[in-house]
Amino acid sequence: MTPLTTPGPAPRSVALDLGGRTALVTGAAGGIGRACALRLAAAGAKVRAVDRNPAGLTELVAQARGLPGSVEPQELDLTDLDAAEETARGVDVLVNNAGLQLVRPIEDFPPEVFHTVLTVMLEAPFRLIRGALPHMYAQGWGRIVNISSVHGLRASAYKSAYVAAKHGLEGLSKTAALEGAPHGVTSTCVNPGYVRTPLVEAQIADQSAAHGIPAERVLTDVLLKDSALKRLVEPDEVAEAVAYLCTPHASFITGTSLALDGGWTAH
Repeated sequence: MTPLTTPGPAPRSVALDLGGRTALVTGAAGGIGRACALRLAAAGAKVRAVDRNPAGLTELVAQARGLPGSVEPQELDLTDLDAAEETARGVDVLVNNAGLQLVRPIEDFPPEVFHTVLTVMLEAPFRLIRGALPHMYAQGWGRIVNISSVHGLRASAYKSAYVAAKHGLEGLSKTAALEGAPHGVTSTCVNPGYVRTPLVEAQIADQSAAHGIPAERVLTDVLLKDSALKRLVEPDEVAEAVAYLCTPHASFITGTSLALDGGWTAH
């Protein structure tokens, strides 16, 4: 492994007790979603793990055995918006994480894929929040954490659907924060840079084709070109940020974006 791809140090876990709380994590079968589901279950939460990948959910349940909390797998395609809203009812913590990516110039971008990306990554979070808020408001406490991206703060070429969805998610999160504040509900975005996930591995192949360069150069010359820290973010680091936003010490953090980007947006 080169220093660029070497994992970062394992983060220390923040103190968090979610015993008696129910959390919902979308895209929970792998990557950031899996790390978040396991972290919240480790804090004692009963986690509704939502994904359309049954095999990945089975692996997640096996990983969660012995944790203080529990993981309930729920196979669901988030393009079923009514089902998405219904599954969020009664949750105390909502983590909107599910996403997909396609790297193409706008003139070559398939309209049906653009529609699907916006449905899964923006409209589904709206419906999930809509389903979760009545319970959160009734009890005077709730945490909405939207896994955005540095692409929610700035754009990159060839990612029109992803960038549009993440920018929209930022606005949705701020609106939920303003409406939720009188009810004890916070809404925040976590904005990682490139994370060591299968989604990023697929992006490397796509970027290689888009830029006409070897895959090994994509990481150094494209993905991490503007990052001060020359490594990928680890899923567990993102999960710790999510956990922190659920702690009492983070109760004043709402309507904002927490960048985990290695200094990428400092330029």
